[in-house]
This record gives sequence, structure tokens and C-alpha cells, in this order.
Amino acid sequence: MRGYFGIGVEQISKPGNLGNLMRSAHAFGASFFFAVAPALPLRDVKRTDTSDATQHLPTYTYGSVAELALPKGCRLVGVELTDDAEELPSFFHPTAAAYVLGPERGSLSPELHARCDHLVQIPTRFCINLAIAGAIVMYDRQIAQGRFARRAVGTRGGAEPLSPHIHGSPLIRSNGGDS
Repeated sequence: MRGYFGIGVEQISKPGNLGNLMRSAHAFGASFFFAVAPALPLRDVKRTDTSDATQHLPTYTYGSVAELALPKGCRLVGVELTDDAEELPSFFHPTAAAYVLGPERGSLSPELHARCDHLVQIPTRFCINLAIAGAIVMYDRQIAQGRFARRAVGTRGGAEPLSPHIHGSPLIRSNGGDS
């Protein structure tokens, strides 16, 4: 799998949601986790983060949106149920991405909304639990990466097997005539 992703939250206030999202991030192979202006310390997740993600996943806390620092080239993807957000099943996930979810009973702040390179929404009738939304986004990213066999067309058919990866000859790139 190429690239990397991180996932984070803004103004989270429920330790259960935080712990469940951190555990899911660890399970889906996130490269990092972050929180912007959390209403609770990240260490308050012990009951719901049974994988002890903070011991295995770099975790960053930022006091404000202005402090939020992402790796060079990393695209910030806001997860919001808004009219201008692209529906997740149609979204092309960037190779290097950081997904961010807003507070449990609210939306991303205008400052964070403005920092996002993309906005996506999960096509549901109404808002769903923050931790579940984060898990759905990470699952969709994993499926979109094409690491799995295609699903069967009907209920009686099996999945199409993946073609084996074929390694080609090395590519030698020139830098435009500089010798």
C-alpha cells in the first residue's frame, strides 16, 4: 500500500468516542492521530482504547487550528455532513491524507473548515456517531486502495481473485539533461 494517513478530531468531549476512534485508527493502520483543542486529555481513553493505541501510534495535541501542523504534502480532509461535501463512495482518497472530524454535537470550526483541502460526507440520512464515522472513512480508504479482490456480481458467485503483482524492470529517470 502506498502513502499514509492520519486521523484526528476537533473539540472532542467524550472519552468513549475518543478511545474508540483511536483504537480504530490503530487497527486500520493509521500513521498518526491528532486532536485540535480537545475538551479532555487524550490519556482519558484507557477504558475504551483496549489496544492501547497511544503506545503504538504517534499522537499529537494542538491547542488551536493555527497550531495544527501536518507533514509536507499531506492533504487535510474534513468529514462533514454539508451540502458542499463530496459523498465518500465517490471520493478519491489522496495518497497522503489526514482526516478530521468535528465535535460530537457540532461541526468543524470555520477556521478548520477553511484549512481543509477536501470535504467528504458519509451518505446517511442524519449524523452518526463520531467514532463510527471515523471507522467508516478509514474502511473506505482501505477498500479504495484496491488491496482486495472484487466482490462477486451475484450472491452465488465468488470474489474475483486479485492478479499477482508483476515487478517490471527498474525505471531510470533522467533529470532533464543534467550530467
